[in-house]
Amino acid sequence: MNIKRRMFNFQKKYKGPTMHKRTALTVFSIVSYLGFSCTLMGQNTHHDHTHHAHDNNDMAHHHPHSPMASDEIPMQAKLLTGQGEFVFSWDQELTAAFPKEAHEFEPGMHGGFNEDPETGIVYTGIPGYGLCSISPDLTKWSTIGSDQRLKDNIHGIVFFVHKGEKYLAVAQEGKRVLVLTLDGRIVSEILKPTGTEFKFAEANEFFGSKDSNFGVTDVTYLNGTLYVAHGYSAGDFVMTIKEKNGVWSWGKLAWGGKGDMPGQFQTAHGIYAHEKHILVANRAAGQVVKFTKKGKFVETFNDIPESSLVCNVSYKAEHYFLNALQAIGEQKSAPIYVHTGEKLLSTVIPGDLDIPVLTNIHQVWPHIVTENGTKQLYLLVHGWNKGKFAVLKMEK
Repeated sequence: MNIKRRMFNFQKKYKGPTMHKRTALTVFSIVSYLGFSCTLMGQNTHHDHTHHAHDNNDMAHHHPHSPMASDEIPMQAKLLTGQGEFVFSWDQELTAAFPKEAHEFEPGMHGGFNEDPETGIVYTGIPGYGLCSISPDLTKWSTIGSDQRLKDNIHGIVFFVHKGEKYLAVAQEGKRVLVLTLDGRIVSEILKPTGTEFKFAEANEFFGSKDSNFGVTDVTYLNGTLYVAHGYSAGDFVMTIKEKNGVWSWGKLAWGGKGDMPGQFQTAHGIYAHEKHILVANRAAGQVVKFTKKGKFVETFNDIPESSLVCNVSYKAEHYFLNALQAIGEQKSAPIYVHTGEKLLSTVIPGDLDIPVLTNIHQVWPHIVTENGTKQLYLLVHGWNKGKFAVLKMEK
């Protein structure tokens, strides 16, 4: 048992706290913690990576000769989930920073996050409420722009720098892809292809059909090109958008198609540019697939648990962060995976943290807050059906 990971919250039912009472509570907390820790060491020989709260009866059993005064509240173990270095708790304070005026729209959340690596500002969308920025310390939310199109669901989003200027691009399934400035000014609106744009016959044939739909799910940027995942469709492609004279429109490159052969997709749901390659979360296949920037298949990630409906992939602190859409087996919620690209390091189950509503996960985004020279890793979670925002904190 790793005693360092046993962290306790102490509460006290009293009015008008005094220094004397705080000191007494601190002494009691330390003595109780040491006694409880020793008991745990004697009773456990393995490391349970998901820790649950201990009820009052357990505490009474461990301390039979130390009855609690009426104004003393029993210890409660902090809930943790994950393995190895990547163990997380629920940060309720940062979760509560979600704007109050957006609460009515939270159940409809169905999107994701991205951020400006220079400033640390995070961007996301809340359908019906609008495009939002989140301060680098995750404490303040603001809406961006007044264009009504930004109130449509932002299913996928990317921050990027193009020709020295900062932009956002958003994928709005069934509607459009938008390119906009950081203050919300729309630069270009890219609508459904007509079937003549690509040097890929299968994509042209699909979009040339009257039965085609526009199922864009996510967008990323690499070397002057926007890459769009089109996974909510029988036309399961990755397509590109290029800029010319300040206007963004469909490029020639596209690839994929529905199927289980290398380079094909079974719901190309998330897309992410990393180290000069394009990573696609191939959801129904439970894969993360790596391509060159020209669409050539490279490999799939190893060691992803079976039946994982992988929605998205991101990267921070020298690790990939993936999330499945829904729980597997007896899990209390969809899992989040911390991965090297070759090996699974930690399975994080937010459901083990007793976060209300959060069951299905649409996207997770790793974010680092630096304070007084210390870096703290958080995971921002976009729940789905019902929508939910939550913040997980990596424990030291």
